[in-house]
Amino acid sequence: MAVLLALWLDWVWGEPKAAFHPVVWMGRYLAWVGKGLTQLPPLQACWHGAGFWWIGAVIFVGIYGVASGLLSLSPLWVELILTALLLKPLFAFRMLLDEAHAVEMALAGGLEAGRHRLRYLVSRDTSSLSASEVRESLLESAAENLSDSVIAPLFWFLLLGLPGAALYRFANTADAMWGYRGEWEWAGRWAARIDDVLNWLPARLTAGLVWLIGGWCWRAGTSRILRFSFATLRREAHKTPSPNAGWPMAALALALGLRLGKPGVYTLNQQGRPPAAEDVTWGLALVQRAGWVGGLLLAAIEACQQILDTF
Repeated sequence: MAVLLALWLDWVWGEPKAAFHPVVWMGRYLAWVGKGLTQLPPLQACWHGAGFWWIGAVIFVGIYGVASGLLSLSPLWVELILTALLLKPLFAFRMLLDEAHAVEMALAGGLEAGRHRLRYLVSRDTSSLSASEVRESLLESAAENLSDSVIAPLFWFLLLGLPGAALYRFANTADAMWGYRGEWEWAGRWAARIDDVLNWLPARLTAGLVWLIGGWCWRAGTSRILRFSFATLRREAHKTPSPNAGWPMAALALALGLRLGKPGVYTLNQQGRPPAAEDVTWGLALVQRAGWVGGLLLAAIEACQQILDTF
C-alpha cells in the first residue's frame, strides 16, 4: 500500500523542499561531475560519462537499498509510512499537471508569457513558437512526463522496491541533463541509452493507459467515441527520434484528434487539428485520469504481492 499512500502524499503536499529533495541532489551531483566532460575527446568523454553515471547510480541506489533494508526490520505500519515518504520524491504527478496548467494560464495573458512559461517544461527553443505550437509542446510534455515522472518510477518500485525507483529516477535525471545530441553526443551517450532501456516498457504501458482511458472519453457536443487502433498508435509513435517518448505523445494526439509535433523534427497525427485552449483542458484531464488509473493499478498489484507474501 506504499504506492497508494505515496500518491496521496503527492496529491496533497506536492514536492518537498529542494534541500530535502533527492532528485535535486542527483542533479547537483551530475552537474558537478559533468563539468568539463564535453571538452574531452569522444572516446574519453564516453567512458568518463559512463563511469560517473555508475558512481552516482551506486551511491543513490545504495542509500535507498540500506534504507529499505532497515525499514524491513520495522513494524509493518512504520515500514509502510516511511517507504511512502521515501518513494514520494521519486515521482511527480501533481507538479507535472500544475506546470502544464501554468503554461496555459500564462498563454491566456499573452503569447510571450506562454512561451516563457513553457521553458519550465521543455528544453526546445520556445522563442518563435505560435500559440498552437506552445499548446502542442505542453501537451507533448505532459504525455511524455506521465511516463517519465509517474508511471515509470512507480513501475520500477513495484519490480525492485525503493532501490529500483531510485535507479530509474537517477537514470532519468541523467538523461535530462546529459542525454542530448551535439555537445553531449559522447559524454551523455550512456545516460541516454540506459534511460531508453528503463523507459521502454513504462512508455508503452503509459500509451496503453491513454489509449484505454481515451477510448472511454467523449467530447462535449459530440457523440463520437474516441478510438484508434494499436497499429495506428505504433505507426505514429515511430515518427519521433526517441524510441519511447513517441508512444504516450502519439496516444494523446490520437485520443484527442490533435496534431502534435516539434517544428522541423516530427509531426504526430498529421491530419489532426491544431490544439486550442479547450483541447489543453481535455488533454490534461485525460493525462490526469490515465495517471490515476495507472497508479491505482500498480498499487493494487503491490497489495496483491504483499498478501501473497504473507502465505
